[in-house]
Amino acid sequence: MPQPVRRRVVLAVCCMSLFIVGLDNTIVNLALPSIRRELGASVSSLQWTIDAYTLVLASLLMLSGSTADRIGRRRTFQTGLALFSLGSLLCGIAPNIGSLVAFRALQAIGGSMLNPVALSIVTNIFTEPRERARAIGVWAGVVGLSMAVGPVLGGALVGWAGWRSIFWINVPVGIAAIVLTALFVPESRSPHPRRLDPVGQLLVIVLLASLIYGIIEGRGAGWGSPEIVGCFVIAAVALAVLLPYERRRRDPLLDLKFFRSVPFSGATLTAVTGLAALSGFLFLNSLYLQDARGLSALDAGLLTLPMAVVTAVFAPLSGRLVGARGPRLPLLVAGAGIAASGIVLSGISPTTPISVLILGYVCFGAGFGMLNAPITNAAVSGMPRDRAGLAAAVASTSRQVGISLGVAVIGVVVAASEGLPPGTGRTGWVIIAGCGVLVFVLGLVTTGRWALATAARVSGPDHLGEPVTSASGN
Repeated sequence: MPQPVRRRVVLAVCCMSLFIVGLDNTIVNLALPSIRRELGASVSSLQWTIDAYTLVLASLLMLSGSTADRIGRRRTFQTGLALFSLGSLLCGIAPNIGSLVAFRALQAIGGSMLNPVALSIVTNIFTEPRERARAIGVWAGVVGLSMAVGPVLGGALVGWAGWRSIFWINVPVGIAAIVLTALFVPESRSPHPRRLDPVGQLLVIVLLASLIYGIIEGRGAGWGSPEIVGCFVIAAVALAVLLPYERRRRDPLLDLKFFRSVPFSGATLTAVTGLAALSGFLFLNSLYLQDARGLSALDAGLLTLPMAVVTAVFAPLSGRLVGARGPRLPLLVAGAGIAASGIVLSGISPTTPISVLILGYVCFGAGFGMLNAPITNAAVSGMPRDRAGLAAAVASTSRQVGISLGVAVIGVVVAASEGLPPGTGRTGWVIIAGCGVLVFVLGLVTTGRWALATAARVSGPDHLGEPVTSASGN
């Protein structure tokens, strides 16, 4: 097989695998009302159905990225596919909400070996900077598209075959990806792999788990209760210990020096903010359409189709813009679109005209479609090539932390608005609009000449996306 064709096949295999992982971040949202009815789940249990997945992903992504650099990216990728497929099968037969949450965590263990490892494979297969930028644009577009079409596909599957089918669909795709990976994806490793950092890994898990648990369970247990206060104290202590510990290590799990790059730090914060907006949007919207408006899961999914279509159009456009002009314009459009959507939807009620909803969905689809490519490019461009696994893992971790925080915070808002139809409270949509404003501001601040100079100082001469990043200030 000619090398250019083989590279495109590898990209396709990675994108196919990432599509089902990204899909699982959002496809569950349209199934939440059905899960609640069948399994008798509370709002906090529904939050954990999503956050058990994203929390485990966020906690293990950096470990998986460094492990792949050490033992082999193809081997790690195939192991992740196998675990993800097994977890999906078990989710589809879960007898109660506790089992479902546990099997979602197993899914995430496998998923953590896919996202950063796939991007690491892509960046090592496509070595020419502009070709790599285009490949990363395709990769980021697929990730964004998978998250956007999740509600549409989820609604269709729930309406046709029940909520369990949203998990079963992953199994044949996962098996096919395992076979294709064995046939076409070459093995690769970092020439200078980092040593494992079990203490740093444990501190990251404690930090994220205690923070998200405190937010989700705070209203039910009482914000001033010893349990919740203790969670926030533990999170603060874990962070206070993690930072100096990682700074002293020769091969840290989280290399803090790369955060001296303003574009890299900005990409991390933008990922957290933008994906918090997405997860909050989907959580609110799924409850609003099915519980406040009384739509079926299928009708609710079809109503969000405009968002998915617009995302599908804007995601590859964003990749091309990043490759040609840098990340500034896509980031500004992303922030403006997300903010406009939050503003449009902040006044919805059970009788809001469909045209208003579609306007809000189109604005969000345009904003989110533009978001992923500049985040990914900035993150990968900020690292030497032999740290591709770590670079991808930091970007992916930021996304998962954002999703976890968005569901946790918006879920608290929903639970606190018991007197209103689900999804109609103004506060949640205003928070989403605020996330869009922050993305816009970060797009301005992190793409100027001063910001690019900080990236050049951190990256040094061996920096992945130099031609792309150099154009970022245009």
